Amino acid sequence: MSNFAAMKENVLENTLLAYREGLFAGTSGNLSLLDDTGTWMAITPSSFRYEKMKLDDIVVVEAATGAVVEGKHRPSSEWRMHAAIFRNVPGSRGVVHTHSPYATAFAVAGMPIPVILIEMIAYIGGDIPLSGFELPGSEELGAIVAASLRDRNACLMANHGALALGSTLDQAHLRAIYVEDAAKIYSLALQAGKATVLSKAAIAAIRKKLGR
Repeated sequence: MSNFAAMKENVLENTLLAYREGLFAGTSGNLSLLDDTGTWMAITPSSFRYEKMKLDDIVVVEAATGAVVEGKHRPSSEWRMHAAIFRNVPGSRGVVHTHSPYATAFAVAGMPIPVILIEMIAYIGGDIPLSGFELPGSEELGAIVAASLRDRNACLMANHGALALGSTLDQAHLRAIYVEDAAKIYSLALQAGKATVLSKAAIAAIRKKLGR
């Protein structure tokens, strides 16, 4: 068993679960986990169907260069984005990039999601901001997404999808679930005719209660 087995198992477990939860379809989206030294990154392979994914399909690369150190596939084409986020957001070690339908719909509409649920403060840090658009697979995309994550744990990616991060991959995955949940509830509320945003006073009180 390789030294990276535990990392790969964690990536595979979260990937298959996220696929079953409908956070992405086909080969869209990608997940990664950075080791505790910041040297190695385990990441999903490029253009590989999730329902067929096995442990040896997960790729381990050098976080700085993207050079493959273990794996038989090319790493996700978004590895540069993941690496840029890890470099620019202190304490981040897990990234989940989804194309979940409700969150992506707001990303396509160019609409951030305001604080409509208490859980958004606890799990996301507040509202869900919208990052600008950059070409997929680029270092620029990573930089612009990281800028949206300085005081949030998730964001929408303009005309692209959504992204959540955490100090662990499990934490990032849970936050990605809450992003899609908030987006779905916001969408349904708007269809019903009104979405009431939490007041600044309520948000401040909740932050105080949570110690944030």
